Amino acid sequence: MKNRYHYASVSKALEELKAKGFTVDFNLLEEDIMKHPDNYEIVEIYRYEGDSNPDDESVVFGIKSNTGEQGVFVAGFSANSESEAAKVLHELSIRGNKH
Repeated sequence: MKNRYHYASVSKALEELKAKGFTVDFNLLEEDIMKHPDNYEIVEIYRYEGDSNPDDESVVFGIKSNTGEQGVFVAGFSANSESEAAKVLHELSIRGNKH
């Protein structure tokens, strides 16, 4: 997998992904992502950096599950706002970049 980074606003990233068929809210499946990370593939990564505050950074992951569902996971990017599932997704994107 080759990660693609698009720099846009979070709302623009969500809008673009929805137009591509990414309709599932994977934030609701955070626990499953943590337990079964190999069931998910990172397809797109959109990163948004706030203009004035580094804590305004966020990442939108376009994800495809092993069952074919496509959706998004939105995560804060600062060290103190990142969820455990977001850390797992970051690891997946890094691992996927090595192939």
